[in-house]
Amino acid sequence: MKRCLILPSHRQGVRLLAEVVPLSSVQLLGQSLIEYWLSHLANSGIKEVLVLVESPGSRARRVIGDGARWGLKVEVFEEPSELRPEQALAKFTDKGGLDEAQSWMSVVDHFPEQPKHPLFTSYADCFAALMEWIPRAKMPDRVGLREVQPGVWVNLPCHLSRRARLKPPCWVGRHVFAGADAVIGPDAVLEEGAFIEAQAEVSRSWVGPDTLVGHGTRLMNSIAIGSRLINYQTESLAVVPDPFVLCSLRKTPAPVHGTRETAPIPAASEQPGWLWKVLLLHKER
Repeated sequence: MKRCLILPSHRQGVRLLAEVVPLSSVQLLGQSLIEYWLSHLANSGIKEVLVLVESPGSRARRVIGDGARWGLKVEVFEEPSELRPEQALAKFTDKGGLDEAQSWMSVVDHFPEQPKHPLFTSYADCFAALMEWIPRAKMPDRVGLREVQPGVWVNLPCHLSRRARLKPPCWVGRHVFAGADAVIGPDAVLEEGAFIEAQAEVSRSWVGPDTLVGHGTRLMNSIAIGSRLINYQTESLAVVPDPFVLCSLRKTPAPVHGTRETAPIPAASEQPGWLWKVLLLHKER
């Protein structure tokens, strides 16, 4: 059996998510969307997968390889722009018609078997889809993930203060740090490398990879990506100038070809006193 996956290109509703990496490679609960799909197809008995990606597809190729990680044979084809399912069907098979396209291929803009929860129509839809996917995110090829209490998922390794409070539902990624009296949840996602300082609170929010949430900071109804803060209810965007409130812990790569240019997010490592503050925080814990 063979399937075709069309990786999404730019989506205006969530344009900030695609400014650093392609949408199919954005970290969602610790894995990229294409990884979830390939794992799902492998466990559904599929043996061969055709992946269509807008050029350049180097990021997708690095993630996918030849598919051996999932026991699949995967071929990646680069296209000048994202193809519609009927276009892809006409180009890569001798079949025709929308019905055949729908049965043979999928646009990777939602989690597997979750078409009613689109990811990239808006930030609010993206957050809702994330929360819906949490109980299903433990794919067979994932290790180090456990449900420490009902609705609280923790990836190892991570460092959580004994005085940190986790309120379900919530997701804690690998290498996350949460300080004393930090409150995580309800409805919170901390991606890999997130750093939540003491007495900070994250509820109904998604904290992106390698993002620092400063001491006493309170995030609600938000998506935090480095120093950028998106209120997914109002679709408003703010850039936080104080790196001790919200910032990126890594230098931000140049935007992906085809996305809108933006000013780079200040890296926390470039801010005066950042390393001193982190070392002191570890010492105090």
